[in-house]
Amino acid sequence: MSRELVFKRIRQALQNGGEDTSATGAPSTWEYGRPTAVADPIGLFIERIKDYRAVVLRTPGVEEVPLLIASCLAKAQATSVVVPVGFDEAWIRTAALAGIELYRDEPPLSKQELDGISAVVTTATSAMAETGTIALDHRSGQGRRILTLLPDTHVCVIRIDQIVSDVPESMALLKTSIQAGLPITLISGPSATSDIELTRVEGVHGPRNLYVIVVG
Repeated sequence: MSRELVFKRIRQALQNGGEDTSATGAPSTWEYGRPTAVADPIGLFIERIKDYRAVVLRTPGVEEVPLLIASCLAKAQATSVVVPVGFDEAWIRTAALAGIELYRDEPPLSKQELDGISAVVTTATSAMAETGTIALDHRSGQGRRILTLLPDTHVCVIRIDQIVSDVPESMALLKTSIQAGLPITLISGPSATSDIELTRVEGVHGPRNLYVIVVG
């Protein structure tokens, strides 16, 4: 596209109140938030989040959740775990019996206290199959945002009915939370970054270990 044509379209757009009506395209039937065609969203989500080096365990029912949480904490060599307000107490009982020290975030723990705790266990709001991403809006069972940033290990429990096709569908589900001004945290595997020499470093901006328990 020539420089003159670009400027012409900009001038036309400004004259039309910012809307460029000069370009036309094929009609689109896509709507924001409508599920995209994903044959197996659960399988795809598990595959994608494993690519990000998360450890995924699946159970058909909630009965196995307490044992799986305790198993994840043991694999991560966690000696303590913070439990958010609203998290199912029955799910953490096995870990307590195994000798892992439980901390309740009520009243809210300080940054120093959280930094000394090995792990956090939460639920989630939704998960996106196409990107292998978990979304938290930090309502009941998910805890304050800082809880999912400071401990070294995050164990997240998510139901299969919370797994959606893609990001727009998940954002549509989060609309009320966003409008309410709640913080939204998106998690795709353990926290990782790399320096200028492309050396991967984990645990800089959040948990070094992510365990995902898929229920259903």
